[in-house]
Amino acid sequence: MPKPWIQNWPSVAISEPRELVLKIMQAGIDAIDTELVLKKSIELNEQTLSVGEKKYNLKEFGSVYVLGFGKASAKAAEVIETIIGPIISAGVVISNVPATCAKIRSFVGTHPLPSLANVAAAKEMAKLIEEIKENDLVICLISGGGSALLCWDEEEFHQGKQLYENYLKTGQDIAGLNTVRKHISRAKGGGLAKMLYPATVVGLIFSDIAGGRDDLVDSGPTFFDGTTSQDAKRIVEKYGLGQYKLYETPKEEEYFHKVTNLTVVANTMGLWAMKKYAEDLGVQANILSAEMYFSPEETMEKILAAAKPGWVILGGGEVKLKIDKAGGRGGRSMNMCMHALNYISERDTFCSIDSDGLDNSDCAGAIVDTGTSTRLNHLNLDLKHYQQHFDGYTLFEQTGSELIYTGPTEANVSDFLALYRK
Repeated sequence: MPKPWIQNWPSVAISEPRELVLKIMQAGIDAIDTELVLKKSIELNEQTLSVGEKKYNLKEFGSVYVLGFGKASAKAAEVIETIIGPIISAGVVISNVPATCAKIRSFVGTHPLPSLANVAAAKEMAKLIEEIKENDLVICLISGGGSALLCWDEEEFHQGKQLYENYLKTGQDIAGLNTVRKHISRAKGGGLAKMLYPATVVGLIFSDIAGGRDDLVDSGPTFFDGTTSQDAKRIVEKYGLGQYKLYETPKEEEYFHKVTNLTVVANTMGLWAMKKYAEDLGVQANILSAEMYFSPEETMEKILAAAKPGWVILGGGEVKLKIDKAGGRGGRSMNMCMHALNYISERDTFCSIDSDGLDNSDCAGAIVDTGTSTRLNHLNLDLKHYQQHFDGYTLFEQTGSELIYTGPTEANVSDFLALYRK
């Protein structure tokens, strides 16, 4: 039985199909639980530290440091202290929530837009990096959201804020955004690996990028970057993103010889767990894709084309949106659910949640069916108006049975989508 992540279960699990879909969603969140995946990935046995299949003889190292950034990094820092606490010398973690640690200092920054708080936290990390020597071991906790949270200086803060706001209007995927981010930063695009050189570095990747492009997670601070500043310039010019001071990322291979990156969690893990849980209940399940990035209309067309009575259709990724106006509340998952109401039949139950539990708000996402439409009509709420203003939170807040609250899951692997047809 999955952990009961959903805090407002009685108000949303108001039918058997909804109960089924919500339990399947909880199974997905369970599978990406930061504590569980770290305990599977790291083991300390006397003087041997095992990280995945790689082993480190601690007698060969001086100090062990931990650096972390991103939405899952606070929880990851707490967990890693329980596993290897005695050997940690010091650390710094920057997340959107605080961490309670004995040796790793915790800083809270802002996301999705960077702020000067992020810059101040990065300065503290930079001070620690200056202490790291050649024979030291550095473990980096790299999770989604770190492109904003790891903001190295005020120049990057100003450029990054402008870039994010302008890129949202294009409706393009994160690959282009993070390519430019690499070239306005000293830390991204392998910059952190260069700063830590010649120490030994282990990057633990909590991937929020669909399709296995782990070098894009947090804009690849510990990965060799195959793009150039000219690539970034072409993206900036193609989409009219504004003026930026672009840097070349480190291209010397020596900076990466002692760097190992290991993916400890990705959305495929959650999707396979959802599929297995559904099938254990006797429900057929089909994973449509782990890399969905389509408009809401295209997303629903693809899901409905695969739908069959008695089946649940699963997907991972995120909906493609052009955010061309401000003022609405809620994120992509709630927006996806609003659009789903234009497509689903009385046999269908549709759900979309952000895996970090915070769909640009204090809720994870929403679940909808034709009962939702009935409530909208009863309240005289204009669905089209809320869609146009990207205001899913305000809409579903009024219906009372759609918003899903999990609280922060302290994991982040993009969004999960599910449609069950009874």
